[in-house]
Amino acid sequence: MIDIPGTPGTVTGLVLRISQCVFAAGSISYMVTSGGFFSFTAFCYLVAAMGLQVIWSFGLAILDTFALVRKKTLLSPVLVSLFVVGDWVTSTLSLAGASSSAGITVLYFGDLGSCSFEAECWRYQLSVALAFLCWITIAISSFTTLWLLASA
Repeated sequence: MIDIPGTPGTVTGLVLRISQCVFAAGSISYMVTSGGFFSFTAFCYLVAAMGLQVIWSFGLAILDTFALVRKKTLLSPVLVSLFVVGDWVTSTLSLAGASSSAGITVLYFGDLGSCSFEAECWRYQLSVALAFLCWITIAISSFTTLWLLASA
């Protein structure tokens, strides 16, 4: 297998996983601290998708840390296949949650003008922005692991 920045078990891979975890946790925290996110299904879906992303990214960050400390490689074809499937599933779920939440945010709070609390609208928008940043880092990891699997 070739050496690509962002591969599992490298420093850049660890940075990608930590940034995924931080962006997803930030998205969850801003959404949950707003008052009535339970009223919108898309917002609830975003919280669920980002929760799954936090679990997946945190687990792989721990695995990357272990590989770096022990100087092990995580490039076995079975392990890379698992990373590809997990990354693509969480990437699809995160993009769907971020896109649907962005649509609801624009529709209700921009087009319909039904945002009476400015701080609440600001939290929804920031949560969606962090979800998209999380998705960008997941997409990088997804393409990296797919490239690794294809080059094996």
